[in-house]
Amino acid sequence: MRLHRLDLTAFGPFGSTQSVDFAELSAAGLFLLHGPTGAGKTSVLDAVCYALYGSVPGARQSGQGMTLRSDHAAPGVRTEVTLELTVAGRRLEITRQPPWERPKKGRRAGTTVDKAQTWLREYDAVQGAWKDLSRSHQEIGEEITQLLGMSREQFCQVVLLPQGDFARFLRADAEARGKLLGRLFDTRRFADVEKRLAERRRAAETRVREGDADLLADAHRMQQAAGGAMELPDLTPGEPGLAEAVLVAAAVARSTAREQLTAARCRLATAESALADADRALAGVRERDRLQRRFAEARERAARLEERSGAHREARTRMERARKAETVAPALEMRDSEDTAHRRASRAERHARALLPAAFEDAGAAGLAAAARRAAEELGGLESARRAERRLTELLGEHAALERQERADEEAREDAETWLAEWDGTRAGLRDAIESAQQAATTARELDVQRDPARQRLNAARLRDRLAQDMETAQEQARTAREDALAARQHWLDLKEQRLNGIAAELAGGLTDGDPCAVCGATEHPAPARKVDGHVDRETEERALAVHQRADERRAESEQRLGGVREALAAASAEAGDTPTEQLAREADELERRHTRAREAASVLHDAQERLRRAEHEHGIRVAARSEAAVRAASRVGHRERLDRERATLEEELARARGEATSVAARAAQLERSAALLTDAADAVRAAEDAAQRLKEADARLSDAAFRAGFDTPQAAADALLDDAAHRELQRSLDAWQDEEAAVRAVLAEPETAAAAQRPPADLAAAQRAAEDADRRVRDAASARDAAARRCTELDRLSARAAGSVRRLGPLRDEYDQVARMAGLAAGTSADNERKMRLESYVLAARLEQVAAAATVRLRRMSSGRYTLVHSDDRAGRGRSGLGLHVVDAWTGRERDTATLSGGETFFASLALALGLADVVTDEAGGVRLDTLFIDEGFGSLDDQTLDEVLDVLDSLRERDRSVGIVSHVADLRRRIHAQLEVVKGRSGSELRMRGTR
Repeated sequence: MRLHRLDLTAFGPFGSTQSVDFAELSAAGLFLLHGPTGAGKTSVLDAVCYALYGSVPGARQSGQGMTLRSDHAAPGVRTEVTLELTVAGRRLEITRQPPWERPKKGRRAGTTVDKAQTWLREYDAVQGAWKDLSRSHQEIGEEITQLLGMSREQFCQVVLLPQGDFARFLRADAEARGKLLGRLFDTRRFADVEKRLAERRRAAETRVREGDADLLADAHRMQQAAGGAMELPDLTPGEPGLAEAVLVAAAVARSTAREQLTAARCRLATAESALADADRALAGVRERDRLQRRFAEARERAARLEERSGAHREARTRMERARKAETVAPALEMRDSEDTAHRRASRAERHARALLPAAFEDAGAAGLAAAARRAAEELGGLESARRAERRLTELLGEHAALERQERADEEAREDAETWLAEWDGTRAGLRDAIESAQQAATTARELDVQRDPARQRLNAARLRDRLAQDMETAQEQARTAREDALAARQHWLDLKEQRLNGIAAELAGGLTDGDPCAVCGATEHPAPARKVDGHVDRETEERALAVHQRADERRAESEQRLGGVREALAAASAEAGDTPTEQLAREADELERRHTRAREAASVLHDAQERLRRAEHEHGIRVAARSEAAVRAASRVGHRERLDRERATLEEELARARGEATSVAARAAQLERSAALLTDAADAVRAAEDAAQRLKEADARLSDAAFRAGFDTPQAAADALLDDAAHRELQRSLDAWQDEEAAVRAVLAEPETAAAAQRPPADLAAAQRAAEDADRRVRDAASARDAAARRCTELDRLSARAAGSVRRLGPLRDEYDQVARMAGLAAGTSADNERKMRLESYVLAARLEQVAAAATVRLRRMSSGRYTLVHSDDRAGRGRSGLGLHVVDAWTGRERDTATLSGGETFFASLALALGLADVVTDEAGGVRLDTLFIDEGFGSLDDQTLDEVLDVLDSLRERDRSVGIVSHVADLRRRIHAQLEVVKGRSGSELRMRGTR
């Protein structure tokens, strides 16, 4: 990379346009950039870095591009940096303009902010003209970074060599050196490898611990299943040997559980045998107790039978008489039945005769039957008349129905006619309502689209008005801050000028006879300058400077606030326009009202459409109803005439049939009632005569039956009879006596019962207690056997689960061992890493070794062969090794730390280190040639001989066609280096002047 030209406008301390011809300066090979402190020497290097990367180096960076602007620039001049250079065989021109707050054009008050801009052009040697490549910040940044092959940090370290940084690098510890080298050589990928290995180690360790924790949890479960008889290993998750210890403990627990199960089974078999013996003994005792109680109960029952023997004989005698009387019972029942029938027939005869006319009071059964037949014959003749009467009733009903239908059809026809007369107007009104609602819906949609823009514009207008007020306040504050800053700056400059005018008196105040003057070197001071009234000392000037700086900070803050308000106001004004807020509010409210009215009008659309559909349906129904009513009216005319003719014929027939009765039905009812009464009376007379004859015959049969049964009178036989309930009760008593007597004899005759009665009483309670004790022992033994079986099953299950966990943990533990070993090696914590060197430190150590070798070539020449830089990977104290840097003194043959170098030695050692680092980074970046280098300050600490040697080394860089720019204010360098770029400062800003170039 070679620089050709740099143009600055309103940048840093340079208020006007300044140009630097690097091509002319580079022709000398070595040139000097000098000027008083604060004039802007470093700002020239900042401009180069800003042109290439869009930002300035290191701590001079700023997030706001407007801070790069010169305070000396005129308001209408924009800050701009243009750099022309050759890189990778291409001649390029880069122009950058940071954001700029400029006055508004025309007569408008205030300021506005222009965005940052960048241009990249390339010189076409064939056509002899520049061509545009890009105006995109991102594209230009990527293009420059790719061509240079290094980041901004690397460029600032290897092209703009900051000697103070390398002096600190020489004295720094390994951690600080690692940070710098890591930024230059981008070893983040190696740090990422360390981090990735550490993460994998932690992840693997977590999985192993989780697996061990699960295994240990299974071991605790096995201990619980084993009833606490299992001893757990005294190990924590993650410790080696845990899996083997758990499996061994599980095997011991399973063996113990199986032995316990065998013993429990033996105890259960013994208890079951004892229970069987106890059950058999209990059964025998129960049987003997049952027989003894059976014999005792039989003896008690026999005694009770003997006590009731007299009553039993009386009952048996009564039963024998009742059995004899049962032969007379049919005759008794027949006589009672016939007597009851006779009384009932007599009552019926009297009742039937009472209902007849007096003429039939003494008539016999034959006369009554003849009269009934005559009435029935007359009733049969009225059947045809009754049918005619029923038909006449039906005709009257049909005629009334026709009248009702006619009235209903007439009403329906009139209603349909009335409704249809209004149909055209109703349909037109509904269609008009639908059309109006549809138009309102369309209007609502159109207004809805306009509402949001109107509201947004209104909000923007309100924000515009508020920001306009804020703008006035911010402008006033910014104007006041600028005036205060200018006044403070002017006051400080005035005081500084007064101090410079009286600086001789201030220097004279420190003169002592015999001591050399700091200005002329004389030891005699015959006429020292004296302070005049109003003399300004250094403290007064510094206070004024502090006041100026605070005022300038307040100015920058107020201008920044003003810029923010101005940008927001411009955005709000662009959106709201110039329309007053009140008008926009009225327009927005009117839109809302119109939209609301349109929505309300459109809301009836569905209801109107539904009413039209229902009205059209009703119209069809009304037309059909009118037609159907007309058809029915025509059909009723003929039907009515037929009904009238049939009615007249029936009325003549009924007049003949009913005679003096009100109706045929009434005449028929009279005849039916008379025939029924006569028939009932004839039947009642015959029934009474038959009943009297049967009663006489029953009395004769009863007397004969009682005599044959051995009773003196029929009444005696009746008294001996028993009803069914008494007979059943007496028979049940006799049967029960016989059954009880037979049962008692049978029990007393049983051999086993009689033998048991001769034995001692049975002790059932003792036998039951013995059986219960045996059963309880069996249950306890079975419970113990089941618990032992469950323990074995659970231990087998948990052991199999633990074995599976151990098999799964094997590969995880192997993976963890490998990853942990690799992570420990990479992090420098492993015992195998003897020097405790991290992977990133190892890579940086290799780079540092290359840098030390490249720096030694120049350091030996600067120190006349005395010093050599060497890399050391020894550990420093308890820290890690790998980034040590020592210097070897050839005069003493000893190796010492670079922190022990003196000020001058530190300078040329750091210069050699910087040049060596530039070579290594250049090679690392892909061999991009760096034809222009800058060395910033540090030469004031060298003596003349060392300075000559350093300049010879720098001058030797021309052998590789390089140009080196030295940034320094050392006066001796101005005599030694002829090609110079001087920075001259003044009240209107600094200027650049070139000297000693051809």
